[in-house]
Amino acid sequence: MISAPVAAAGAVVAGLAAGCHGPSSTAGPHATAEGATSSAAAQRAGTESTPRGMASPGAVPRAAAAGPAVVASTTFTSAARRRPVTMVTVTPAGGGRGLPVCLVLHGRGDDARRAVGLLGLDRLLPAAIGAGVAPFALVTVDGGETYWHPRASGDNPEAMILDEIRPRLAAAGLRTTRLAVLGWSMGGYGALLLARRHPALVVAAAASSPAMWRTYGASAPGAFDSAADFAAHRILGTAPAPGVAYRIDCGDADPFAAVSRRAVADLRPQEHSLGPGGHTPAYWRAVAPAQLAFVGAALSRAA
Repeated sequence: MISAPVAAAGAVVAGLAAGCHGPSSTAGPHATAEGATSSAAAQRAGTESTPRGMASPGAVPRAAAAGPAVVASTTFTSAARRRPVTMVTVTPAGGGRGLPVCLVLHGRGDDARRAVGLLGLDRLLPAAIGAGVAPFALVTVDGGETYWHPRASGDNPEAMILDEIRPRLAAAGLRTTRLAVLGWSMGGYGALLLARRHPALVVAAAASSPAMWRTYGASAPGAFDSAADFAAHRILGTAPAPGVAYRIDCGDADPFAAVSRRAVADLRPQEHSLGPGGHTPAYWRAVAPAQLAFVGAALSRAA
C-alpha cells in the first residue's frame, strides 16, 4: 500500500529527490556507467510500510485533475528482488482511482525517488493533462542495476513488476490490465524489453536513449550475466511486438545514437526523434512531454 499523499507535490519531490540531478545537471551516474562503453501471493510476501491510502475514490474527471500532482511513496520487501524497494506514484490532483498506469523505468545509478525529480514528473503529468491528455498515473520503482530483466543472482525486477507492483496498484484502485511504460538509458532498454516479452500487457513503450549494444562483448559491464543472457534479452534485430505502440528518442551526440537508429528501423515506431542532444537528463526532460502525450493517448485508446 502507499503512504499518505501530499497535494503540494513540488515540495514532496524536493525531499524525494534529495541528491538527484537538479534542473541544470547534464549527466548522471547511469550516463557514465553506460555511455562509457559506447502472483497475488507474492504481493503479500515480505513487509511494507503502514498503509494510509493513496487517492480519492472514484475515477478522476479531467477537470478535477488540473491541480498539482500528488506524489506518494511506499517501501516494501520485494520477494522477487530479495531486498527492500521503494515505489513512488504520481497521480493527478483528483486522485488515481480508476486511472490507467504508465510505469517509469529509471536509468542505471538512479532509483524510484530520484526518477521523479530527474524528469520533473510532478510537473509533467499535470501539464500533459492540462494540454488535453486523458488522466493517468505514473509509477516508478527501484530496479537497481539489473537492466530490468531476470538475473542469475535471483534478482528479478520483471517478476517484481508483474507479481508485486501490479497487484499493489490494483488494490489501490488503479487499472492495471494494460500498462504503458517509458524509461531512459537502462530504463529505455527495459521499456522496450517489457513490451517485447509481454505484449498482451504493454500497450505502449517510450524509450529515451535506450542502452543497447549489438554484441555481448560491447555491452556495459554487469548489464548481462553471459552471452546467452544477452541473446535471450535482445532487442536489436527483433520485430515489433504485436499491438504495442512505440516511441524512440535519442540525441545525435548520444553514444547510443547508432543503435537507436537501428531500433527505429527494426521496431518501426509510430513516433521517433533522432535530433540534437546527448545522453543527459536535459535531453530526457526535453522529450518527456511528447512521450507522456504518446503513452497517454495509447492508454486512452486501450481503455
